[in-house]
Amino acid sequence: MYFAALLARTEDGWEASDTELDNVEALTDLADLAREAAVDDDTVVAYIEQEGAWFGIIRVDGEDDPRVFLSNAAMAARSSYGAMLTDELLGREDDDADDLDSLDLDGTEDGEPETDDADDNDTLDAVNGSGSPVAPHGPLGDAGLLADLGISEKELLSLEGDALGEIADVLGCTELLEAVR
Repeated sequence: MYFAALLARTEDGWEASDTELDNVEALTDLADLAREAAVDDDTVVAYIEQEGAWFGIIRVDGEDDPRVFLSNAAMAARSSYGAMLTDELLGREDDDADDLDSLDLDGTEDGEPETDDADDNDTLDAVNGSGSPVAPHGPLGDAGLLADLGISEKELLSLEGDALGEIADVLGCTELLEAVR
C-alpha cells in the first residue's frame, strides 16, 4: 500500500494534498502531476512511501528536471513506483529492467525475486547479468534536495518512521498534511 502527498509552496506557505498515482507510469508523469499542483511554477515536493519500507522524495521546481531521493533503493526497487524511481536514478532503460514485467503499477507484485545467497544483496556496486547496476541497500539520489528548505542532507539521511511528518514539521505544514492523511 502506498501513500503519496504533494506539498506545494505558495506565497503564504505550503499547501498539502494527497494524490493518486494511478496514471503515473514514469518520472515524467509524476513531475507533470507535481507541476499541475504548483502555484506560479514554485517548488512542489512529492512524497511517496510504501508501508514504512521506504520513502521517496521528488522535488520539482518549475520546468527544471525533477530531483529524486530514495531512502532505501533496494527495498524501493521491489515495488512498482519505487522501481520506476530506482531505474531513473540508476539510468536504466525500460528494456533493461526485465523484472518490471512482474510488476503491476497498482502496488502489487507477482512475487519477490529469489536469491541463492543473501550476501549478494549487500553489494552496492554490483551489476546484474545484463550489465545494469543493482540498487543499493540504502539511500540513493540527491540527499541535498531539501537543504534550502531547512532539511540538511545529514538530517534527510537520518529520517526514519514518519519521515513525511518530520519533513512537514520543518516546512511548517504539519496540520495541513494531517488533514489530507
